[in-house]
Amino acid sequence: MRKLSFILVMLMCVASVSAQKSKVTGAQNYLTSGKLDKAKEAIDEGIQDEKCVAYAKAYLVKGKVYQGIFESPLPAYKKLVKNPLDVAYDAYLKALELDEKGKMEKPIKAQMTNMIPNYTNEAVNLYNEGDYSGALAAFERVLEIEAMDMFKENATIDTAVIFNAGMTAQKADQLEKAAKYYKQSIEYNYGGAKTYANLSKVLNDAGNEEEGVKYLHKGFELFPNDSWMLVELINYYMLGGEPQKAADYLDKAIALDPTNSSFYRAKGTLYEKTEEFAKAEEMYKKALSMDPTDFTSQYNLGLLKLNSAITNHKTANEIMDAKKYNEAIKLVYAQYEAVIPYFEKVLEMQPEEKNSMITLKELYFKLRNENDVYLEKYNTIKDKLDGME
Repeated sequence: MRKLSFILVMLMCVASVSAQKSKVTGAQNYLTSGKLDKAKEAIDEGIQDEKCVAYAKAYLVKGKVYQGIFESPLPAYKKLVKNPLDVAYDAYLKALELDEKGKMEKPIKAQMTNMIPNYTNEAVNLYNEGDYSGALAAFERVLEIEAMDMFKENATIDTAVIFNAGMTAQKADQLEKAAKYYKQSIEYNYGGAKTYANLSKVLNDAGNEEEGVKYLHKGFELFPNDSWMLVELINYYMLGGEPQKAADYLDKAIALDPTNSSFYRAKGTLYEKTEEFAKAEEMYKKALSMDPTDFTSQYNLGLLKLNSAITNHKTANEIMDAKKYNEAIKLVYAQYEAVIPYFEKVLEMQPEEKNSMITLKELYFKLRNENDVYLEKYNTIKDKLDGME
């Protein structure tokens, strides 16, 4: 009975092989004629029963069909299957696995060669769509293909893809992979200062601050005149509470690019931290002279003026002599009035900037009895703020 069962299974497999080969041939014909829907249907049916036969060509054809679906410009074909490129890739690997006579490598190499730009384009598209994990997987697939034995004779190091994999991994918050690819980029001297700066940030974000600082300084040693490197060093020391070191690098940055308003704005922020407010004001004005649309410098300048008025108001409130108090408070209100144009300018730049609106509302309220204009402005901005809540 067992022998009979075995014979029956073998007969079924022979029939399956025949049907399978027929479907594969049909799929190939449909593919040649550009009928990808029919080709997919035929090849899917042709390799359903894997238990009976290991037919390498079937998987080669499957790979071609699914790769064709990916490459097709027609939306109707693109909707046939999700991730057709991955299906094609797996099919080619299966064909190589089943290839006992070595007939598959040449045609599959040709297909894999085309897969490199396929996956690269897919990575770029996914990156632009914000799917950073998907983009990273596509970049890694490019590297995986290029590392195959079939490409070793003419092996190339795709430094652009390695760097982009690092940048994409960083966006995907896969910090370990990002560090790996950035380090490889440095090994191949690709990316210049940006690679060192990005690697430093990745290491810092991963909690490896000591190693991160080393790469930051190494990058500066190699690229002392690169503004990207300088900006990263400045940010590191500004955020790290070492304003003097940040100031030193800012001076180098300004010497390198004296028309860059952001450097003067950053120096203004440093002067605020060291409570050198007159110098901070000078830097913010310098930044605005170079870029009149610099919202942050305009806002910071307004805050400087406002904080000075608030400090003087507190001092005036401690004066016991009525005459001296009235004189002091008069000056304070003049200061408050002088602050208003700064924040009104901010709202010209960004009409919906809520913090400035709240500040102006409070200033208008303080000065409502000094001038009817301010009462009118107070009511107008109050209505606008109420409408935003």
